[in-house]
Amino acid sequence: MKKPIKPQGCTNLKLRQLTRMVTRHYDHYVAETGLKNTQYALLSYVVRLGPIRPSDLAKRMQMDASTLTRNLQPLAAQGLLKVGAGDDSRSRLVEATEAGHAKQAEGQRAWRIAQTALNELLGIERVAELHNLLDACIQCLGDDADDTPGS
Repeated sequence: MKKPIKPQGCTNLKLRQLTRMVTRHYDHYVAETGLKNTQYALLSYVVRLGPIRPSDLAKRMQMDASTLTRNLQPLAAQGLLKVGAGDDSRSRLVEATEAGHAKQAEGQRAWRIAQTALNELLGIERVAELHNLLDACIQCLGDDADDTPGS
């Protein structure tokens, strides 16, 4: 008879440890472009989806609107993003500038190198398994994650 599986330790702690390690890995490569990993991700979303309202962008990135606003500011100050008027006087639209498109392409080249290096470190099969497991967990938590205590 098989012994029942019982997780050991705190899932949140283990995920945060892994996230910090993976973030450091990507930051090492993406930093060569002058961007932080989080800035590259935000810029990539805007390039792909823009022009887009900040509230829609925050929702797509699963990010708090106030956090998004703070993260947009440095990219706008560098001339990579433009935050302009939307459909009415109360709305705004975010879009990438020409310089933003170029910086995103530069960041994407660095990201690809980082992804390849991570695949080599962990093994491509393990990375694929990790993606499947993470996707399944994200789907299980879904929109209910915002309703859990402590979030």
